[in-house]
Amino acid sequence: MDLRLLGRSRRALVGAAAAVVVLVGAGTWTAVADDDPPKVRRAEQVMDMGGGVRLDTSYFTAGGDGRRPAVLLAHGFGGSKDDVRRQAEDLARDGYAVLTWSARGFGTSTGRIGLNDPKAEVADVSKLIDWLAKQPQVRLDKAGDPRVGMAGGSYGGAVSLLAAGHDRRVDAIAPSITYWNLADALFPDGVFKKLWAGVFFNSGGGCDRFEPALCAMYQRVAESGVPDEAARRLLEARSPSAVGDRVKVPTLLFQGQTDSLFTLAQSDAAAKAIKANGAPVDVDWIAGGHDGGDMESGRVQARVTDWFDRYLKDDRSADTGPAFRVTRTLGTGTGTGDGEPRLRGVSADSYPGLDGKPRPVPLSGREQRVDNPAGASPPAVSALPGLGAGSGLSQLSSLGVGVSLDFPGQFAAFESAPFRDDVRITGSPEVTVHVRSTADDAVLFAKVYDVGPGGQRQQVLPSQLVQPVRVTGAKAGKDVTLTLPAIDHEVDDGHRLRLVLASTDLGYASPAAPATYTVSLKSDLTVPTALSRSDVPPALPAWVWWLPLAGAGVALALLLTARRRTAAPAPADPALADVPLQITGLSKRYAKAADRYAVKDLSFRVEKGQVLGLLGPNGAGKTTTLRMLMGLIRPDGGEIRVFGHAIAPGAPVLSRVGAFVEGAGFLPHLTGRENLDLYWRATGRPPQDAHLEEALEIAGLGDALARAVRTYSQGMRQRLAIAQAMLGLPDLLILDEPTNGLDPPQIREMREVMIRYAAAGRTVIVSSHLLSEVEQSCTHLVVMDHGRLVQAGPVAEIVGSGDTLLVGTATPVDDPVVDKVAALPGVASAVRADAGLLVRLDAGGSASGLVAELVRLEVPVESVGPHRRLEDAFLTLIGD
Repeated sequence: MDLRLLGRSRRALVGAAAAVVVLVGAGTWTAVADDDPPKVRRAEQVMDMGGGVRLDTSYFTAGGDGRRPAVLLAHGFGGSKDDVRRQAEDLARDGYAVLTWSARGFGTSTGRIGLNDPKAEVADVSKLIDWLAKQPQVRLDKAGDPRVGMAGGSYGGAVSLLAAGHDRRVDAIAPSITYWNLADALFPDGVFKKLWAGVFFNSGGGCDRFEPALCAMYQRVAESGVPDEAARRLLEARSPSAVGDRVKVPTLLFQGQTDSLFTLAQSDAAAKAIKANGAPVDVDWIAGGHDGGDMESGRVQARVTDWFDRYLKDDRSADTGPAFRVTRTLGTGTGTGDGEPRLRGVSADSYPGLDGKPRPVPLSGREQRVDNPAGASPPAVSALPGLGAGSGLSQLSSLGVGVSLDFPGQFAAFESAPFRDDVRITGSPEVTVHVRSTADDAVLFAKVYDVGPGGQRQQVLPSQLVQPVRVTGAKAGKDVTLTLPAIDHEVDDGHRLRLVLASTDLGYASPAAPATYTVSLKSDLTVPTALSRSDVPPALPAWVWWLPLAGAGVALALLLTARRRTAAPAPADPALADVPLQITGLSKRYAKAADRYAVKDLSFRVEKGQVLGLLGPNGAGKTTTLRMLMGLIRPDGGEIRVFGHAIAPGAPVLSRVGAFVEGAGFLPHLTGRENLDLYWRATGRPPQDAHLEEALEIAGLGDALARAVRTYSQGMRQRLAIAQAMLGLPDLLILDEPTNGLDPPQIREMREVMIRYAAAGRTVIVSSHLLSEVEQSCTHLVVMDHGRLVQAGPVAEIVGSGDTLLVGTATPVDDPVVDKVAALPGVASAVRADAGLLVRLDAGGSASGLVAELVRLEVPVESVGPHRRLEDAFLTLIGD
């Protein structure tokens, strides 16, 4: 299950209506056999929908010739039937006849995109059901109707709901991360969700690919920035809510918790409406969403199968799970080294809704003035629509951690007292405020931060969600009750809640005319506490929550945090003004464990023009070191200086640093160049400062920049991510595992990119576990293990020659023995390896002399051999 953009494997387009068209014989069939047991048979056909519209379809079956229920799988917006092929094959093996198709305007299907128009895409689904009714493999009900279920994500989830409302032959559905009312999703509280709307229309191939009425509507609203009533009516007519009273089939709803496009309020409205119709409804809030990665694909697919087993196969033994389930992200775990978040499901026998059990939280704060700047610029930042999907930033968002920014003078803030107990918020907080404006209308963006003991430095916006509101008739003053986005978030003892009302937000359209709003409190903040935390283990310390960041998220965080107000940093050291990086005595200790260090007494220096390789096994402290270097976490001791300036969160010198750490999220339907342009605009810096052409020349992407990113190979995506990190030509470039997933030719190209970048006098730090690559791409090397420096220096020196010896010992050696060996005459350095000792001799040393000294020290020597290659020398040390 892929959650990219509009849910690629869950984004689908086609719907259901009552139209009888004989499809037998339409198109050409091709049978394809899959060798995996049980054998899956796939048949391809182009079906004629009438009016010149032809849909490309695939039909999957497996096993014998008996009849079985059918499942229609709808793909996501901008995708095609190929996106759901794997799920279709799995369902076929589980005993279903599965039909997939590319919707109008996507893949090789013809027609214009109608956003699930009941007279177009929805009618197409009914014609597909007509065809299924004639297949000998499909089970029929007593009335002769086919037994049919539907599933799909995002756009495809919506068509599943619409089909159930338009065609009585649909027997069960499992929509995910989708909308109930598209007008509410794109025009929440009368505010235009401009970035997501732009992504929506551009990922469809441009406005001209849509029905003319939709294209005209989008252009009208995008130009004015204000949704009109005609636009609302157009989208509502194509939304499941328009037929909500007719959706009466068993429904399994999945909704993403990190989703600024389709929030939990959409599934809440769907669940209430369908339950009121008397149908069984289960709700599952999953980790992920359009902004937040794909963390539970296996479990979701398994639950969909169980749901269909129960309601399509009438298998009452099928366990469909609890009526409500919420996934909680607890951190990355310990000892695994995989950097993946740990998830824990908490369930209830009934869906509690978004109101939960209300708990009042008193807020304090005087009446405050909020300025809406001319042109609504610079905008505050909450979510980054489209940039999070499939990336490290997505995982951060799922943890309630991410990039957020409010500009002084453009927001009002009201704060609670510190909590005296842990509180789990599950649902939508509410508050009433009084708003007065110098203009007729006011547009505000409400959000609730979780603020740690460190104040604004430890301010977290759960799931990066914000609630817009348009207050009409605000000139005379008006009381407004705000229902904030639904979240499932733990507020720890000692933390506060901060209500922020901002005048701008990057993802939304604000009035262009300057105005001043006056805001005051009229009630306590009410938070719902439907589910307790009693069955969930304690959350991990805050430092564990930081997952490896995506390149877009890290670089943007560096640029934005440089603008924040921070404590006065230590004065710059003029002697280090030309030194890209100097780390001195750096230490970071694990919380609640005084003797466990992530990094301890680390010191090294990097000069201009160097390509430094940072090596070490999982848990060596490399990632922690990079986080401290980028100002994302604070060290417990020591200091980091970049070009002589001490690093702390918000240090201005971080604007000279670019970073690509464990992948980047790109909009798959935009070109490489469009992705880079969008990213740079999001930073708010002048276009001429991007140095886009220089970065692209170094990255060497060539003509690929004009192609959609979805067509890129893994190597091209990596190079595009590095080009993104190079924007602005930062003096210090940090690359984390840039060759991951690349084949040898791609690795060679990546190596050349790094060398070209450093050739102009800039500096590159690259974290890698490919030792042979370090020899060829890096000039210098730092090796870490258990948070400590093992060795540092030029690669040529560390690679060594015959002077580098590996001493095999009968038993492991301890630190005192290593220290004694390092102090021997003729020994330049000695470190412990699993096989014994790694010893580098100086000009006066010899192997025979070393052996004699080792015997004198009673070291149980079994072998001594030269090691000339770096991967040999450090093989046992870092466990490659």
